[in-house]
Amino acid sequence: MKLPGLFIDGVWQHGSHPLMVINPSNEQLLAEVHGGDGAAVDRATAAAWAAFGAWSGSSGAERAKVLRTIAEGVEQRRERLVFLQASNNGKPQAEAQMDVDDVIATFRYYAELADGLDAGQDSAVALPSDDFVARLRREPCGVVGLIVPWNFPMVTTAWKLAPALAAGCCVVLKPSEVTPLAELELAGIIAEAGLPEGVFNLVCGTGIAVGVPLAADPRIAKISFTGSNAVGVQVMQRAAETIKGVSLELGGKSSLLVLAEADLELAVELACLGGFFNAGQMCSATSRVLVAEALYPDFIARLKTRTEMIRVGEPFTGEHEMGPLVNALQYQRVQGHIAAGLESGARLLCGGARPLDLPCGYFISPTVFTDVPLDSALWRQEIFGPVLCVRPVANEAEAVALANDSEFGLVASVISNDLVAAERVANALQAGLVWINAPQVIFPQTAWGGYKQSSIGRELGPWGLSAFQEIKHVVRAV
Repeated sequence: MKLPGLFIDGVWQHGSHPLMVINPSNEQLLAEVHGGDGAAVDRATAAAWAAFGAWSGSSGAERAKVLRTIAEGVEQRRERLVFLQASNNGKPQAEAQMDVDDVIATFRYYAELADGLDAGQDSAVALPSDDFVARLRREPCGVVGLIVPWNFPMVTTAWKLAPALAAGCCVVLKPSEVTPLAELELAGIIAEAGLPEGVFNLVCGTGIAVGVPLAADPRIAKISFTGSNAVGVQVMQRAAETIKGVSLELGGKSSLLVLAEADLELAVELACLGGFFNAGQMCSATSRVLVAEALYPDFIARLKTRTEMIRVGEPFTGEHEMGPLVNALQYQRVQGHIAAGLESGARLLCGGARPLDLPCGYFISPTVFTDVPLDSALWRQEIFGPVLCVRPVANEAEAVALANDSEFGLVASVISNDLVAAERVANALQAGLVWINAPQVIFPQTAWGGYKQSSIGRELGPWGLSAFQEIKHVVRAV
């Protein structure tokens, strides 16, 4: 199956750079997507700029109508999107369904915010002098480049695209070359939603062929990127050449803190969800588990039992809780991290290898290490795979100190029946989002992003909309 990998100025096109899309569950070819290069980025950017004047001048209500139409289109094609997501990414169907629901909720939320833009425009600003009057305008920042990763196709796109369109920006989207199939289907829905030609453009391709020229193009006012820290540095370097705005959502090495008053059954379940959801391929994975010493022996025994019960397999069987890693490269990377962990002296509690009943596909059993040296890569670096490191802590202060001892600060989880202690610890953690006694539920209304090297800026909530707006004040003498 050969698919067009370009959508430019309202027209689907076949690019000159074929991308082989592989099913990670069986290593078979799913499709051949004909992506683009710098020339395609040039055409897409030109189309976006040609459309910007009219779209940026549209009302918030008009943009809200389009966003709601996109949400309705996603809902109507829900089963197809779930199938493509699960096939291309390897997610269990239940996880793919959550992703589609997230996309719908995000477009609807930003439709609501877009509806409120008109009433708030040109609001009066109080001044200390009666000789002047001032008003505030929020205007779209221009044509934006959106670069999204392979671990949450469509979700990350919605988090960027919905607020960009709501703000009045025109867009050039680069999906991951690893997981473009659901993104292409979503693009088809967007293409049918009533947007003027050129407002939304898509260019599939590699980071070198598409991402680099997109970040460097002087006509792009802002780049919003989600991915690894190494690539984030490259995006910043390219963007700096033309002094364009940058939003980055990068890595994490987050902690789950099991305090002395924790419910152990809940703690074990949330540890598994935090470490093994999406096969651990998420920047928010709470892969460092810090457990109060008194609870540690019982917790470790329960965690081993629960981890070994997790059913691993292909996504279209309801009993499977965890799918494969996304491709051969990621499989090799995670295996390398596991081998390095063993060499560092960490103790393998369970997992660490391919399940015996899955001879093909990029599967790794859920893996738990104990006795991990604090200076080891296993403890300090993002694995992006189903690997947990568990460590006892003497007290609350040690737990907080170890959790904060990281170059990252994206999220954290706290488990305790003592809510006063849990809230105190949550306040002390250097993280952009902290869950207490809860799975990693994410609402469009709350911000996404973190401290330190985890991000620059925030997505979701009103902050996600502000990321695509410029502030203008008009001051007039009276």
